[in-house]
Amino acid sequence: MPILTLTTDFGLKDGFVGTMKGVIWGICPEAKIADISHVISPQNVLEGAYTLWRAYSFFPAGTVHVAVVDPGVGTQRRPLAIRLGEHFFVGPDNGLFTPVLADVEKNGWPVEIVHLTNKDYWLPSVSRTFHGRDIFAPVAAHLAKAVLLSELGEAIHDPVRLQMPHPEKTNDGWRAHVTVVDVFGNCATDLPAVELAGNDSVTFRLRGREVHGLGTSYGHRQPGELVALVDSENFVEIAVVNGSAARELGAQVGDLVEVVVE
Repeated sequence: MPILTLTTDFGLKDGFVGTMKGVIWGICPEAKIADISHVISPQNVLEGAYTLWRAYSFFPAGTVHVAVVDPGVGTQRRPLAIRLGEHFFVGPDNGLFTPVLADVEKNGWPVEIVHLTNKDYWLPSVSRTFHGRDIFAPVAAHLAKAVLLSELGEAIHDPVRLQMPHPEKTNDGWRAHVTVVDVFGNCATDLPAVELAGNDSVTFRLRGREVHGLGTSYGHRQPGELVALVDSENFVEIAVVNGSAARELGAQVGDLVEVVVE
């Protein structure tokens, strides 16, 4: 049974997500649809890219991931369908798939990118403002029904890529960056925990505050305490126990995190 995922900044108030699901089921009624997120900050392509990247690999091979964070809808930006490794992706050519593409290229897995030009696989009428419904959902449904990428359009090799922050090695540690602020206000960074090699003699500095050492879990510290932990994706995060580090520190995606290893 084919599996599709949806990642958007549409929210749940206006019925946009439900409409996309209706289009998919109209073409591929046997599809199972999983929601990764629909509360990406409006027009925040970088946030959408990180959210999709952290989730996609937990789905089975062959999953079709539809991602629509698309401030350029209706312009000349290209609609894409992509095979990256064993997964398929459908969405706008605005950098949304950058971190997944980087992972796949690093591992030497197959990459196939198509500019969606074959309108036979779109809805008959296409609006200027809702390509999620009129292009991306139907194309994804056809992919789930085993239509070949080559039938959907023209092969390209120059997708738009975001300028992604990366941790930088320094003389006394690392310069990392906040990459995700989750619903709890936890601030995940781009520093893999493996880079600290279990060293507990480390200090993290974010927005003028310091955290000493890596904690084991939220429950091992006192409520309200600022802590550094290894998150579920094995990256370092800054958090407040039973609180919001983002709110307390005024932290946001892109903020610098100084890491000093003794």
